[in-house]
Amino acid sequence: MNSLYGEKLCEMFASCVNSQPLKKAGNYRVGVDLGTANIVVAVIDDKGEPVAGKMQRAQVVKDGLVVDFIGARNIVAKMIEELNGELQTELLKGACAVPPGTGIADSKATMYVVESAGLEVLNIVDEPTAAARVLGVSEGAVVDIGGGTTGISVLQDGKVIYTADEPTGGTHFTLVLSGHFNISFDDAETMKLDEKNQKKLFPILKPTMEKVTEIIKRHIKGFNVDTIYLVGGASALYGLKDIVENTLGIKAVVPKYPLFITPLGIALSCP
Repeated sequence: MNSLYGEKLCEMFASCVNSQPLKKAGNYRVGVDLGTANIVVAVIDDKGEPVAGKMQRAQVVKDGLVVDFIGARNIVAKMIEELNGELQTELLKGACAVPPGTGIADSKATMYVVESAGLEVLNIVDEPTAAARVLGVSEGAVVDIGGGTTGISVLQDGKVIYTADEPTGGTHFTLVLSGHFNISFDDAETMKLDEKNQKKLFPILKPTMEKVTEIIKRHIKGFNVDTIYLVGGASALYGLKDIVENTLGIKAVVPKYPLFITPLGIALSCP
């Protein structure tokens, strides 16, 4: 897979998320992304092309770890039920993902959420590695800036040679805005996601962007990284790409649909 084809897959997926399926197929694979800010379910066909998807904001995961099992299970189960109806099928198998370095117990908690929602989990993959699959990256670093954490995978000759994950992600940006403007978390999240606001919010969010950049810098030190691929919803924030490039002196790439890269990669990781 190459990056242009990966972008095309994301564009296809964006057109069907919380909408009508693009098509029906004989076999389906499902990727479940339990994020700190959003839960995304991606359905692909046996060619690896998106056919349907669901996304919902949720607060059932904190820093990449499940903190509300029942709430997470109910959301995923409802999504699967709706997708079954829309596709007129029974989705049976899927994959899920966790931040790099997640322990066995926490990985199993994510798996149990997906299994209790009705899917047999055939694979558990780390998030930035899943993203690298969609992007077709064989060299460089994939940085998944999720809701609660920033995950890094360094690739060399098509293989992941290093992974790491640290707290700080989209939720932290929202908390900064909530405190600065003395507004609720939900109102701050809405403000952050509105592209019309992002340029004027940049000075307020810049210190957190610099923190994310320092996390990246620390974990790619010692590796020959010439390109950094930024994925996850927070990677689209105005000014973040420039800070990463200017601070690290390394080219940074942000795909058009950064939020959908990882869910699709999870689905593609399902055997």
